Amino acid sequence: MLDPHAARDRAAALVERARRAGADCADAAYIADSSESIQVRLGKLEDVERSESEYIALRAFVGGSSASIGSSDLGDAALDELAQRVVAMARLAPEDAYAGLAPGDCLATGPHPELGLVDGDEPGPADLRALAEAAEAAAREVAGVTNSEGAGASAGQGVFALVTSHGFAGAYATTSRSVSASVIAGEGGGMQRDYAWRSARHLADLPPPEEIGRLAGERTVRRLAPARLASGPMPVVFDPRVGGSLVGHLLGAMSGAAIARGASFLLGREDEQLFDSAVTIIDDPLRLRGLRSRPFDGEGLPTAHRALVEGGRLTGWLLNAAAARQLGLPPTGHAARGGGGAPGIAASNTHIAPGTVSPAGLIADIADGVYVTELIGHGVNGVTGDYSRGASGYRIVQGEIAGPVAEFTIAGNLIDMFRALTPADDLEWQHAINVPTLRVDGMMIAGD
Repeated sequence: MLDPHAARDRAAALVERARRAGADCADAAYIADSSESIQVRLGKLEDVERSESEYIALRAFVGGSSASIGSSDLGDAALDELAQRVVAMARLAPEDAYAGLAPGDCLATGPHPELGLVDGDEPGPADLRALAEAAEAAAREVAGVTNSEGAGASAGQGVFALVTSHGFAGAYATTSRSVSASVIAGEGGGMQRDYAWRSARHLADLPPPEEIGRLAGERTVRRLAPARLASGPMPVVFDPRVGGSLVGHLLGAMSGAAIARGASFLLGREDEQLFDSAVTIIDDPLRLRGLRSRPFDGEGLPTAHRALVEGGRLTGWLLNAAAARQLGLPPTGHAARGGGGAPGIAASNTHIAPGTVSPAGLIADIADGVYVTELIGHGVNGVTGDYSRGASGYRIVQGEIAGPVAEFTIAGNLIDMFRALTPADDLEWQHAINVPTLRVDGMMIAGD
């Protein structure tokens, strides 16, 4: 893996090759990552894994046509061939009126913000094994836990570099650290499983492994002997570890590409009161040590803190350069680069601002409801907003969390769900999408 400076230089050299081969303009992205993970089960080492990948992608434009190509071979001969081939491909490609590099006057200029994305202390295999063993031991010590699916710890690092032919060059490095545990409670047909998992840029930002393991064990034991729910409408309360999926559906529908295709349930609703006026949803790519923080986007545009929903209303779409041209709007710095091909669209660190009521207060007036801790399946229609997913969790009876329930489906429409959404005040920063406990009234339950 190249360091950020060398990665930027390599991408710049590839862009220059494309220009010499006849491209009118071009950009190149270098993407590399490596990770090492340790898995233990029942106190014994079960698996050691290390993976590394390195990839450079070139996108070239000839007139109104473009092509993309990539390679894991970064040698000079390979890059020479890459540049020649992508230009030849672009000359044969159909024209696209919306394709092109981001506007030059919108590009980020250095120095790029320092976001603390690199942990200078690299844990070794022995350190990772100790973390995994501590997490599993704590989980197995919880009364009622009968078996283990294992615990793991991992450490990774990555480098991203982007260079364009019209003046942008940038690169940054990242690290990742994670600890997880998954255990089983009960016997035979009554067995239940659950897990706990945390990830961060810095090891110091993770809870102690014993806390992660204990949480996994406690969650598992609480699921024993689940009952069934009766079918009908009732309030649904989403635990923070699953409530973030609702924001994920919103972000997908806010993608400029989906709007331009007419394939979003938000189409034509940009001026509507989508949420209660107290709801605010923030996208913050500049959050220090954030899991999706980035100093610039996948096309070289600056990134910035933005309220996606303010006063319950959308503030606009998420746009890369192509979607912005198609919709006649300025790009928003949400271009995302994966492997080859044109940039996609993605948000960064996103959260729903906390409300003013505690989780206990949020459910206090629910006579009969359900608290969801797990969602199953992918029954969400991004075009209509229709929502139907399998779930499990706990009954809410007379304002209190009661026994576990399983094998039921929750259904509604995302537009109606957003309008009925109320956040609690217990927001914590644990994931790329963070939400407090969320209550949605009027959902349909399909149970017995």
